[in-house]
Amino acid sequence: MSERSPAPGGLALVESLVNTLDLESGADTLDTEDGRARFGLSQDEVPYARELRESLRAVLLAHAGHPPHRAVTPLGALLAGAPLYVSVDEADGSATLTPAENGPLPNRVAAAVAESVVAGTWGRLKACESVTCHWAYYDRSPACRGRWCSMQVCGARAKMRRYRAKEA
Repeated sequence: MSERSPAPGGLALVESLVNTLDLESGADTLDTEDGRARFGLSQDEVPYARELRESLRAVLLAHAGHPPHRAVTPLGALLAGAPLYVSVDEADGSATLTPAENGPLPNRVAAAVAESVVAGTWGRLKACESVTCHWAYYDRSPACRGRWCSMQVCGARAKMRRYRAKEA
């Protein structure tokens, strides 16, 4: 939906997971073999991935100042069991949070969230305010006040609705 560039670092994983469901059409790429393969998921892991996706979406809506789209399992509860460790590069001393087991999706998501919290970028990952969209996007605006995934699509629709309401 969006013409925005992907979120930086590990947040791209979170953004792409949230964007596996197109709310407007109902298409869910986790229903496809290619979609599951993109996240290393088996068919049996899809229900959990969907639960994780919707919990992430609720948090991203909160980042944008909107209420949750529906009742969800708290994200902290879903990520609580994801073991992380600090990986230190001895050559330059840089450190990163790494999943103890790189494979499972919740571990990779937990690592991405933790790293973005440390980097101060977690709050910039948001969900579009349009109720028919809620697409995840990374807000690069200087004031961090972005509202829509796309100014040309969702933003234009919202402005047109406001304009028509004034005219009526």
